[in-house]
Amino acid sequence: MGNIVGKVVAVYLGKEDVFGTESQDSIQVEMDGVVGDRHFGRTRIAWDGGDKQAGGTVRRNERQWSATSVEEMAEINADMGVDKPLTAQELGNNLLLEGIPELCRLPMGTTLRFPSGAELMVEEYNPPCIDMAQELCESHMVNGEPLESGAFGKAARHKRGIIGVVEVAGEIRAGDEVVVKVYQPPKWQRR
Repeated sequence: MGNIVGKVVAVYLGKEDVFGTESQDSIQVEMDGVVGDRHFGRTRIAWDGGDKQAGGTVRRNERQWSATSVEEMAEINADMGVDKPLTAQELGNNLLLEGIPELCRLPMGTTLRFPSGAELMVEEYNPPCIDMAQELCESHMVNGEPLESGAFGKAARHKRGIIGVVEVAGEIRAGDEVVVKVYQPPKWQRR
């Protein structure tokens, strides 16, 4: 499979103890993640019931950055039928991308390359968050009625975005081109 070329529509920075993110002109990524973002760091604390490790265990941070796509956000909004569309900012993403089909299905090991030389590597799909879903229920309506509690999880399944780690430091700007190199096993591993 060849490379996919997409576009960075917007970049965001997450604050401590807040689900959403704030729009920026650019973000700086270093080996520990997005500088100034709440998920910055090589390690993180495991979530009870949400990780392989017991809650409270210090583990590798596979969520140094997160991204979603314009296309998948449109699908989520259409499936939910919300009066006011959800945004990438409300979902706590660092990047809003466009032109990358089935972003959430990119395999682990896929790299995203930016003009500055920055490279991000996909670790996994970002599943819908229960706490975030509750906040969305409190702030969004469908035909003037409160959003049902399971609506976001159902609509965002395999569409919420991806998470990963920084492979090469650099700056990522809104408007940048992004070259997606979809992971392929090396020749020596193929049969």
